[in-house]
Amino acid sequence: MKIAIGCDEAAYSLKRKIMAQLEERGIEYQDFGSGEGETVLYPDVAQSVANAVAKGMFERGILICGTGIGMAITANKVPGIRAAVCHDPYSAERSRKSNDAQILCMGARVIGEELAGYLVDIWINCDFAGGGSVKKVERIQEIETQYYKNLSEQADNS
Repeated sequence: MKIAIGCDEAAYSLKRKIMAQLEERGIEYQDFGSGEGETVLYPDVAQSVANAVAKGMFERGILICGTGIGMAITANKVPGIRAAVCHDPYSAERSRKSNDAQILCMGARVIGEELAGYLVDIWINCDFAGGGSVKKVERIQEIETQYYKNLSEQADNS
């Protein structure tokens, strides 16, 4: 598995801990920023990670900011991406098993390092369960396609 990872300056320390955890587990990753002492706009980091996952360069992504919310909002703007904010074990598990989320978002100001590491382990080890969730995930994709098609048609008519 290859993972794209990124953060803003509020989450740099937590990102470093998670990257060390990934290394310990032999999981390949690429760091999309931010760097130590670097101030960034988190939407730019989220877009870079989400684009890389959407293009199939990485199977999954991890995004961390102060709350995880802004990263998730931004990542979910990229067609084909399902990003979920997870701050508890059940949400981390269900984001994968029920929603086939490719991107895990967390808030460094919301949860501690131990819990974040535990959630990463859960999320990495879960796969999409299929079953009754298949039609729901397909419907999410249909709605996304519908809106992008409508936006494209509107642009063509301008």
